[in-house]
Amino acid sequence: MPALMVNERAAQLTAARLPFVHATVVRAQEPTSARAGDDAVILADGSIEGFVGGVCAETSVRVAALDALKDGTSLLLRVLPEDTEAFPETPGARIAINPCHSGGAVEIFLRPVLPRPLVAVQGTTPIGTAIRELAVYLDFEVAEGGFAGVTAAIVAGLGRDEEAALRGALDASVPFVALVASHKRAAVVLDAMQLTDLERARIRTHPGLDIGARTPKEIALSILAEIVREMRTGGLAAPASPAAPAAELLSIGPPVPLEMEAPRRVVDPVCGMTVMVRPETPHAVVDGMDHWYCCPGCLRKHAA
Repeated sequence: MPALMVNERAAQLTAARLPFVHATVVRAQEPTSARAGDDAVILADGSIEGFVGGVCAETSVRVAALDALKDGTSLLLRVLPEDTEAFPETPGARIAINPCHSGGAVEIFLRPVLPRPLVAVQGTTPIGTAIRELAVYLDFEVAEGGFAGVTAAIVAGLGRDEEAALRGALDASVPFVALVASHKRAAVVLDAMQLTDLERARIRTHPGLDIGARTPKEIALSILAEIVREMRTGGLAAPASPAAPAAELLSIGPPVPLEMEAPRRVVDPVCGMTVMVRPETPHAVVDGMDHWYCCPGCLRKHAA
C-alpha cells in the first residue's frame, strides 16, 4: 500500500472511530527490505496494511503495536538481528531480536491513534454550552445525536427534557451519567422517573469536583475534571464505538470489522519469538500439538 494510501486509510479509520497504530520506518540498515519512510497501519486485530519490513520484522511490529495500542503510548521499536550491540534502555524505546532476520536492522516509530472520548451534553443552557466548548478544548468529541459509544452524558437542561435524556443515557449503558441540579431538585426528578435502585445509583447528581465553582464555565470545568479523573484513575471508558457507515468503511482498502479482538499470542518453538495466531501465521501439528511460527523457515526446521 503506497504511503498516500496509508495516510488515506489512517484518515478513514480515524473518521470511523476505530483504534489503530501508525507505524513509520525512521531508519533502515541494509540488508533489509524496508526503507526509511515506509509506513503501515496496524489494526486492533493485528492486521497490517502497508509495509514496514519482511515477515520477521512484521511479526515484531505487530506484537509491539498491539501493546502500544493497549496503553496508548508511542514507542520506538528497534528490530535487530542476533549478536548485535544492545539498544540503550530508555523510556519509550523497545528492542526486538529476530533470529530469522536477514541481517539488517530497522527502527520503527509506533504511534497509537485512539478515538477521542465521546461526551453527550443535553441542554442549551449556559452550563451546557460551557461544557461543550471546554470539552472540545480538552480533546473530547461532542456527540451530535444519541448515546452510542458515549463515555459520559451530562444532562444540563435545568428542568427541560431531562427525564428523556437520562433515560436514553441509561438505556445506552453510558458509564458516566450526570444530572446538573441541586440535590433537592435532582431527587424530585429521579423520583418522578420511577427508576430501579441500580439505575438511580448510576446517575450522579450535583456532579463535579468541589472547587467552589460558581459561574457556568467554572461548573463546566469541575464536571469535566471529574470525568478526566475517572478516565485516568477510575477506568472510565466507553461501552462500544458507534458503527460507521458501511460505505465509508469500504471506500478505501479492505473492509474493517466494527469489533476486533487482539489475536492470541504464542511462542515460536524454534526461535523463541512471540507471534500472533492469525489465519496467515505458519502453523503445523507436531507430535499431536499445535505450533505456530514466525516464518516458514522455522516451521520447516521444527517439522524436520
